Amino acid sequence: MAERTPLYGRHLAAGARMVEFAGWEMPLQYTSVREEQQAVRAGAGLFDVSHMGRFDVLGSGAGAFLQRLVTNDLSRLTSSRAQYDLSCRPDAGIVDDLVVYRLEGEWRVVGNAANRGKDLEWMRAHAPAGVEVVDRTEELSLIALQGPSARTLLPAGDVEPGSLPRFGVARTAVAGVEVLISRTGYTGEDGFELFVAAARAAQVWDALVEAGARPCGLAARDVCRLEAGLRLYGHDMDETTNPYEVGLGWVVKLDKGPFLGREALRRIRDRGPARNLIGLIARDRIVPRAGAIVRREERSIGSVTSGTYSFWLGAGIGMALVEAGTAPVGARVELDLAGRRGSAEVVPLPFYRGTVPSGTRPGASPGPGRVVRPQPGAGAAPGITAEEDDTRGGALLHRDP
Repeated sequence: MAERTPLYGRHLAAGARMVEFAGWEMPLQYTSVREEQQAVRAGAGLFDVSHMGRFDVLGSGAGAFLQRLVTNDLSRLTSSRAQYDLSCRPDAGIVDDLVVYRLEGEWRVVGNAANRGKDLEWMRAHAPAGVEVVDRTEELSLIALQGPSARTLLPAGDVEPGSLPRFGVARTAVAGVEVLISRTGYTGEDGFELFVAAARAAQVWDALVEAGARPCGLAARDVCRLEAGLRLYGHDMDETTNPYEVGLGWVVKLDKGPFLGREALRRIRDRGPARNLIGLIARDRIVPRAGAIVRREERSIGSVTSGTYSFWLGAGIGMALVEAGTAPVGARVELDLAGRRGSAEVVPLPFYRGTVPSGTRPGASPGPGRVVRPQPGAGAAPGITAEEDDTRGGALLHRDP
């Protein structure tokens, strides 16, 4: 039986369409994907992301252990800051993508919901004596407030949300409830994620809705993350891909010292990856979908890993993993969706740059959202109605957005 987050009752009361996702009953959408995405891009959207795995890593050797487990350099991380990381196998395959938080006296790790059991087993298998990995998923809820209005809507007690740097962390109170907030998210917009005791999550959710945030489902979150060029574990990356193939080489710090996968990653960097993750924008009446074959000059060169129709950009967009060097930016490729064909242009990622603060310094201001690539036109997805596309919005969400 699927698990339910502490906010399950709030989702039902708001009329959410619930689906089973990574072992949890989660809201796919409340109204339409278009309306919910509009809220995130122009105002503030509210997401229940309590299905994500949350782990505390305790002990005097916790920091050193995590430094050997992830590819990024945690020695750069000061207290009350977070960092995007990857955990890799010895052969460089990606175990999961993570956010690591350095708190006062402890460390916290957040991973994908579908990988919760795997992540826990992986960390415990590599933890030395004296380091304990505790699964906090059941006792801590996680709420994401995302959008250009997030910092003005968040009633964060004695902390000014806008003063937090990107990936900054602070303890404060919302609606009289103690929370840990971080200036992080997965939509391409400015925003915050709030850790709150499960028993008090509904109180915080209600306060944010009352302040003007709009509840949004996983479908809108997936569209937003794809527009922002953010990778999705289980689609754009997994244990058969390495960071360099999916454009995450910047998360790998080979010179920081020993860590799992380091030697394999060094070899891949030196010789170059065999595949590349590319951005695609449809130029015909077609919507890229995961699994579609990508062809160039009548030869199959790879497949679409993520795809959808973006109402905000007015086009079908997607990412694809293809043979290295076969699809440079500006090239035209053909997509084959179970016999239905159409053309797409290879474009740089991301498709859209949102209001994420431009720097990590305290007080960094979010900039205006902008479309990175000219789009062929706005409106409903080609060949289907807006209502039909809203229904399909999360149909391919097999793993975490």
